[in-house]
Amino acid sequence: MSDEEPEKSAAELKEIRLNRKLAQTAEGIKAMADIAAADAAIRKRTAHLRELRLAKEAADRDKPAESGGKAGSKKSSKRKST
Repeated sequence: MSDEEPEKSAAELKEIRLNRKLAQTAEGIKAMADIAAADAAIRKRTAHLRELRLAKEAADRDKPAESGGKAGSKKSSKRKST
């Protein structure tokens, strides 16, 4: 501490610590609310994407393969052993 600042009494120090703790508690509550909101947004977006994927899979399953098997057909290459 510098010479110009008066020393704080025990009651003042206790009040400073209490105020700091209250501020930290409020900040923690806000952070948890932000995390919960982000989690809810992620769950909502995931559910929407799942619905889109399931609808696309159902549509692909219902229509016959028009492209001649272009999608999803891979030839397996086998190596000859020497």
